[in-house]
Amino acid sequence: MTDEMDRREFLKRSTVAGAIATTAGLPSAALAFPQRAAAVPGAPLAARRLDSKEFCLSEYDAITPALSFSASDPASAARWQQQARRKLIERLGGFPSSRAPLNAEVLETTDFGSWTREKIVFDTRHNLSALGYLLLPKGAARPLPAVVCFSGHGRGLADILGMADDGSPRSRGLSYAKDYALQCAEHGYATFAVEQLAFGTRRDDAARRAGIGENSCRPAACAALLFGQSMAAWRVWDAMRAIDYLETRREVDASRVATLGASGGGTTSLLTGAVDERVKVAVVSAYFNTFRDSIVSISHCPDNYVPGLLLDMEMYDLAGLVAPRRLFVESGRNDMIFPIAGSQKAIAKARSIYQAFGVPDRFGSAIHEGAHEFNGTAAFDFLKQWL
Repeated sequence: MTDEMDRREFLKRSTVAGAIATTAGLPSAALAFPQRAAAVPGAPLAARRLDSKEFCLSEYDAITPALSFSASDPASAARWQQQARRKLIERLGGFPSSRAPLNAEVLETTDFGSWTREKIVFDTRHNLSALGYLLLPKGAARPLPAVVCFSGHGRGLADILGMADDGSPRSRGLSYAKDYALQCAEHGYATFAVEQLAFGTRRDDAARRAGIGENSCRPAACAALLFGQSMAAWRVWDAMRAIDYLETRREVDASRVATLGASGGGTTSLLTGAVDERVKVAVVSAYFNTFRDSIVSISHCPDNYVPGLLLDMEMYDLAGLVAPRRLFVESGRNDMIFPIAGSQKAIAKARSIYQAFGVPDRFGSAIHEGAHEFNGTAAFDFLKQWL
């Protein structure tokens, strides 16, 4: 036997012997594993606060937003608006200090009979490009009023343009979006459907490999937070650059531009209307609510979160940044992620804000019997009236 084996055997025997000596004479109960202490009647955890949602709501309830709308007349409302818009842009993370050249290019034009569809790529920043489809109805007097459309989560532009996964036309109304970009064109509007960052053609490689319905919101939106920015700001800036592009098109009346979107597209429509006064009408579907009842209380994609925003304002205060321009919101009675009670509260608040601006007729709303989906019936009536 080697010296190494002798040392190992010695240590083994010494350890066993020591254990035997230490435990000799002890009762067998003392050698068992430690036992859990008996529960104390009426004790501990029931009285503690362990629930993460309850904690978040408690934090919410402790906040008094610094810029909550409280104006009672148009003059004070306008003063509030100037301060609140600057603060919103700051909370979003700001926008580039200059506009990069658009370098727009029409990649293809397809004739669909009653309208043509152009596939367009353009730069929104010096290091970022966007893709969109411009639908131009035939037979209508030009220049045309325009609607910039944004999709929510799903397959990206395909969901709002009636496109199958391979780009060919598909049966209508198969997703919650109900092909609302096509509906806009059918109502006679020049329609610019712009792909949102991290959806569809603007996803990262990992999301593309994962499948047609996957997005890259989580890594991109979380990266934005590390940069002191937000996905919301990135998408709003893309929307603003889309309006810049429409201003270059002679077929479009740039003084009559609306934004429209459902779900995550509704987020962009509302925020773009809040910060860009070129938007004459903002249509928001399947989104308008209170942050408390939706974004704070229910699991959502990180692209919904703007750091510190609730320290300044609730979602309905954003309506005051669209006013006195036009705003229309619609909600489904059975929407499980933007609960109807929160929507009704936000609608009531927005209506009072428009009243303070002296233009109550410029705010419209509808509650339909559907779920988390686009409806559009009253929205298109509102667009027809105001755009």
